[in-house]
Amino acid sequence: MIKSEVLIIDDEIEFASTLCQRLKLRGVAAVDVHSGTEGIASLTKMNLGIVLLDLKMPDMNGLDVLKKIIEYDPSIEVIMLTGHGSSDSGVEAKEKGAFDYVMKPLDITELMDIIESADNKRCKEQVSYGCKNGK
Repeated sequence: MIKSEVLIIDDEIEFASTLCQRLKLRGVAAVDVHSGTEGIASLTKMNLGIVLLDLKMPDMNGLDVLKKIIEYDPSIEVIMLTGHGSSDSGVEAKEKGAFDYVMKPLDITELMDIIESADNKRCKEQVSYGCKNGK
């Protein structure tokens, strides 16, 4: 069971909304916003644990948003979403602090596994997060 709230930051509105609904159907508390600016503003309004962050958005580069998320709360796990056919950007994001990256189009089973791994990592590192005995 995934305990973290998930924020999806992606400028492709239909994609983000559909992904949000698919996560909710799997019991994940999820919210979607459609710009880097909205995503950063949402940090203070939610009890976030995980962010699914698009790499390329018109208003802000995903790497810039990643930096701001880490500055705000380094315990938030960020999973980068990249749809531009190159894993180089995903690797760069991991080097800058992202938990992982996923290429679009997404495989929902693969994404759920990555979200669960991020949630487990966060749970083990955050005693006050509400996990019992690191589980």
